[in-house]
Amino acid sequence: MSPRAGNAGPHTLAFVESPVQLLNVLEWAHARAPWTGLTLVVLSPVDPMTRGQLRRMSELAREDGHEVRWEEARGGASAPFRTVGGLAGLLRRAGRIVMGDPFSRYVQLLLTITHARELVVVDDGTATMEFAGQLARGERLVRWHRKGSRPGPRDLLFAPVSSSARRRLSPSGRRKVEIFSSMPITEVPEGVTVTPHSFAWTRDRFGPPRITKGADMVGTSLVETGVVDAEAYLDAVRRLAKTHGATRYFAHRRESTEKLHRLAVETGLEVVRPDLPLELIARRGPVGRTILSFPSTVVHTLPLALAGTEVKVAVCDIDPAWLTRTASPRAQGFLDGVTGTATGVERLLAVPGV
Repeated sequence: MSPRAGNAGPHTLAFVESPVQLLNVLEWAHARAPWTGLTLVVLSPVDPMTRGQLRRMSELAREDGHEVRWEEARGGASAPFRTVGGLAGLLRRAGRIVMGDPFSRYVQLLLTITHARELVVVDDGTATMEFAGQLARGERLVRWHRKGSRPGPRDLLFAPVSSSARRRLSPSGRRKVEIFSSMPITEVPEGVTVTPHSFAWTRDRFGPPRITKGADMVGTSLVETGVVDAEAYLDAVRRLAKTHGATRYFAHRRESTEKLHRLAVETGLEVVRPDLPLELIARRGPVGRTILSFPSTVVHTLPLALAGTEVKVAVCDIDPAWLTRTASPRAQGFLDGVTGTATGVERLLAVPGV
């Protein structure tokens, strides 16, 4: 039984699909305690690295007294029907729904079932900034790296569900909506409560870390999402590592094995596949005195998770020449915004010669 099971309040049902989302639900729970009956539902992806991190994060959640329900939500053609059917009762009874990815078709579908009076969106990285802006402007919910492209057949088929989810994520007299975020939310949707997320749970649970003399580098999935050219990215990593003396490269969970192999061979960097979100890895240590990154979520989250330490976070801009021909027209502006709104980081110019 959860140690908080005797506290008053609505039953909370949280849906997560990534380790970072699960971490941020734990952060929200830490900030909002006491409450009653938090049930974490993991809508498991198929990627082995993501599944491994989710297993580790689930262990931490259980140690904190939370119930975790693991759903093989993508285990074959019939899996979505089994998952939605099995969760329908919980969804109808829940008084509060917490979600990590409002862009997820799975989550949007589940939102059509719930009658919860409170909806909470916790960070899923920089996508939270785009979600808040789209909701404020009354636009359809589309991930930033896909915006500007024509909707495909599946998008058109799913459009009614997505529209319904957007309406449910808009506050009304009967429904409260909260965004729990460490991101800079510049466009706040009318009626939405924005609660700052400071990584208090992470700092309480881990560290402070042992700090080494060298530099560490954080990987990004910008190549895998079709935003940045692979050759340009590899060249930028090589030059950045050489300039700053980086020795380790913390891979993003979505980075391809082929790209990481090339990166290790061509740069000499030790490629590390973390078993937990980077905020916890860095806080647990050991960690380099400098952490190098391209524009990504960590330029906002690591300074918070590492507050009170001597670790410096430095971010390298993305040169427009690195973008692919198929990148969204909004890609450069969005990435510049991610870097430009970060506080407590050192900003590096795009690596010359790429």
